[in-house]
Amino acid sequence: MSVKTFTRGGVHPPEHKEPTAGSPIREIPPAPEMVVPLSQHTGAPCEATVAVGDRVMAGQKIGDSEAFISAPVHSPVSGTVKAIEMRRVFTGAMVRCVVIAPDEHQEQAAQTERRDWRALAPDEIRSIVRQAGIVGLGGAAFPASVKIAPPKDKPIDSVIINGCECEPFLTCDQALMLLRPDDLIEATRLLIKVVGARRGYIGIELNKPDAIELLASKLKEDPEICVVRCEVKYPEGAEKQLIKAVLDREVPPGKLPSEVGALVHNVGTALAILDAVAQGTTLTRRVVTVTGAVARPGNLEVRVGTPVSHLIEQCGGFAGQPGKVILGGPMTGWAIEDLGVPVQKGTSGVVVLTREYMDAHPTLACVRCGKCVEVCPMGLMPNMIGIYAERGRYDDAEKWNAMDCFECGACAYVCPSKRPLVDCVRKSKQAINEKHRRQREAKS
Repeated sequence: MSVKTFTRGGVHPPEHKEPTAGSPIREIPPAPEMVVPLSQHTGAPCEATVAVGDRVMAGQKIGDSEAFISAPVHSPVSGTVKAIEMRRVFTGAMVRCVVIAPDEHQEQAAQTERRDWRALAPDEIRSIVRQAGIVGLGGAAFPASVKIAPPKDKPIDSVIINGCECEPFLTCDQALMLLRPDDLIEATRLLIKVVGARRGYIGIELNKPDAIELLASKLKEDPEICVVRCEVKYPEGAEKQLIKAVLDREVPPGKLPSEVGALVHNVGTALAILDAVAQGTTLTRRVVTVTGAVARPGNLEVRVGTPVSHLIEQCGGFAGQPGKVILGGPMTGWAIEDLGVPVQKGTSGVVVLTREYMDAHPTLACVRCGKCVEVCPMGLMPNMIGIYAERGRYDDAEKWNAMDCFECGACAYVCPSKRPLVDCVRKSKQAINEKHRRQREAKS
């Protein structure tokens, strides 16, 4: 098999996957207090469907919204609702959360009997996925039920399962591919059915030879699904870059993958969809890589709403003096100040960096070297976006296509001046979205 990759930009950061690459997935107990945000997805936040003092079951719906782009949230434990209040989340924002005190003995809400997804119509599958609260588990947290309902004038011919996991340190998807290869293949067939595609592809970077060999052996001469070996290059697992690598199609700026006939889901999302449709589960757990400066790095099966401090405790605590704790990977993740913030559906990792590992160089002015432009996989000019964002000139940042940036962090990684270019993009996007919101309200 040939090795595929995208053609524009990209970087090769150290991988740091060795501490957890061979780790089995370990389930951890619930924390003494579970904090479940009512907004942990792209789209409209949910309203609580429970009240303080209510007893809830694990898997029970506790928040929902009537908006099309949204996803319900469910209780990760059986227990009592202690509070419904504003709590801080990983972005630093205050979000309304349902706070639950778990029972000593856990009880699961009633689930449907195992279903044959092949006998279900696509709309039935979409409804199940929506009610299960499934969102993209790779980080973007876009509601999966919306993603698997492409416009009728944008037919999907190819389903791509993203097994690249190109972020340094993270190995949760690799662990899932090794643990559940048959389920992943079945999940791919389910997605092919629901969108009416012709082919399925599982893209995996070369640094996961065990996963490539295992899945390829099971798909040998399969007429519908194949494994695609991808170069180890960041951000190979970004949606548009993976489509370019696997299908040699370019998604136009501002457009979605459906524009080129593709649907992309990461490994965890695909398996969550299969579990919901076939077994009636709701999305209350996910696999999280906890690594870096902790005593026992590993891949943990974690209940959504678990405070980060509980994960670190379950891994033996800090090893050395922590300098930074990141939710997600070091390239796209968020540094947190409060270890009490909860794991959300899109939390793929907890990476602890020591002070020795962190780069202490001060931020300097842009030297116009152009390195950020060279590595940008979207062909943008991060230097210009950053300069305008620092000056609060967000209209100009928009003209330089700030909204097309997916915040991969390649620009910040290579910047010799250590400029916080991703933060600049995020601030620009917030200001631009707020401007557009005000414009829509003014017209209505």
